[in-house]
Amino acid sequence: MPPAITTRLRPHARRTYLTVRRTLSSTLIERWTGTETSSEVDLQTLGLAAEGRVRYEPSGWLDLRRILRPGDVAPDDVFADFGSGKGRVVLEAARYPFKRVIGVELSDELTAIAARNVAAAERTRRCGAVELVTSDVLDFEMPDDLTVAYVYNPFSGAIFEGLLTKLIETVDRVPRTVRLIYRTPLEHARVMATDRFRVVRSVRGFRPGRAWAEKMSIRLYELEPKR
Repeated sequence: MPPAITTRLRPHARRTYLTVRRTLSSTLIERWTGTETSSEVDLQTLGLAAEGRVRYEPSGWLDLRRILRPGDVAPDDVFADFGSGKGRVVLEAARYPFKRVIGVELSDELTAIAARNVAAAERTRRCGAVELVTSDVLDFEMPDDLTVAYVYNPFSGAIFEGLLTKLIETVDRVPRTVRLIYRTPLEHARVMATDRFRVVRSVRGFRPGRAWAEKMSIRLYELEPKR
């Protein structure tokens, strides 16, 4: 097939692929669990659109399981999803033996949906507690016992940099290792520019084609106290 035709068809193929994924998620997983996390939400419809803020789009159901092995989590570990939306990653993290799992979300409406999803999936919870917080990440008081942070590009630019600063500050305040899981790491260069994070694990995203799979990869970074 000529390259020009392939280029024109690629966006249609991607939309079809994503539609099939969402349909399977809704039919095979969410109907069984009684949850609803699949539908995307534009921040304009919530009155929250602003520079650096990104619409709600859920991570894949297997994303966390692919990058964070069950043996990597101890009973005193604390997990937080920044930009938790409807709570899909919170639900997945709750299946690990974390001391507690926190979802930090800007929208009251999405937090309310996440709360319903957490209640519906209570039977699958293994963590000690689940906390859902409605807050701008820049206003959020970073817990000094946090050990695992997760982001799927809910914000970019200065807001993302603000999160990195908060993570670094909490590690320097209370020395420990914090792991950052970053799905679709568009701001990877900003992470590495801090000179504090190192990549320890990476997996490709579930997408057809090498370039798309690499773009949608999941990276696990470690942040340690400054020596």
